[in-house]
Amino acid sequence: MKLRTVAILSPGDMGHAVGRVLSDSGLDIITCLKDRSEHTRQLAQKAGIGDVPNLTDLVTKADLVLSILVPSHALAVARQVAKAIRTTRTNAVYADCNAVSPQTAGTMEKLISSAGGRFIDGSIIGGPPKPNASPRFYVSGQHADEMSDLDGRGIMIRDLGNKVGRASGIKMCYAALTKGTSALQYALLTVAERLGLTDELHEELMFSQAGVYRHMETHLPTIPSKALRWVGEMEEISSTFENSGLSPHFHKGAAEMYDLISQTALTGELDGNHPTLRNTISTVADTVSPEN
Repeated sequence: MKLRTVAILSPGDMGHAVGRVLSDSGLDIITCLKDRSEHTRQLAQKAGIGDVPNLTDLVTKADLVLSILVPSHALAVARQVAKAIRTTRTNAVYADCNAVSPQTAGTMEKLISSAGGRFIDGSIIGGPPKPNASPRFYVSGQHADEMSDLDGRGIMIRDLGNKVGRASGIKMCYAALTKGTSALQYALLTVAERLGLTDELHEELMFSQAGVYRHMETHLPTIPSKALRWVGEMEEISSTFENSGLSPHFHKGAAEMYDLISQTALTGELDGNHPTLRNTISTVADTVSPEN
């Protein structure tokens, strides 16, 4: 499919960066900023993304709608877009690119299809596009090939076939490792702090797990500003595990850990202005309820 106009809901940290590289490649990028935050409006303006007044205009004008949101908002936005598709009687292509379970993707596919639209199950692995760093957009479903024109425009498209649930599933497995591991690291370091064993654990990790610990030192302090957004993602992974016959409790615990981190003052830290790992863990440990 030859694309001319792509809509992005919503142009946040990832969405606006995707919009920028797609715009640079010659596509017309639009969004609907109704009820969006001032921060999101500024990001959209920075990326040169045009604003349309409502979703009915958006689904009429766009050849493709990319949903790039926090997982907890994905289903609600799919319902709103489905309503707009039904109202306008368009057959808009809607790609959900969020970190949701295959079951949630299946629910959204029914919403969009029953409204007359075409649904693509999608997911994103990798950070916002940068020079020499393109995120991978995994896609699946019978309309997945309609994303192919975006390949090489600052992002990479990986088609996983015509079954809805495959693209969302690979994200669940990948993030179960990456973000799940970070949650576990936060938890064990917080326990060590509360047991008064931080120095001793630091010494042992530097002796036997130096590479892992160095990564923890640089990576974990950057997480608090994103922790609240990751709670819903861990819940979706938990659901995916449970529906695959495995324990959901690994990532229920990860969701609880990110929820705890989101309650600290660390969430206001800007990129490049993070405290040390030890100060980060000390702050998280102080947030744990005294009765725990």
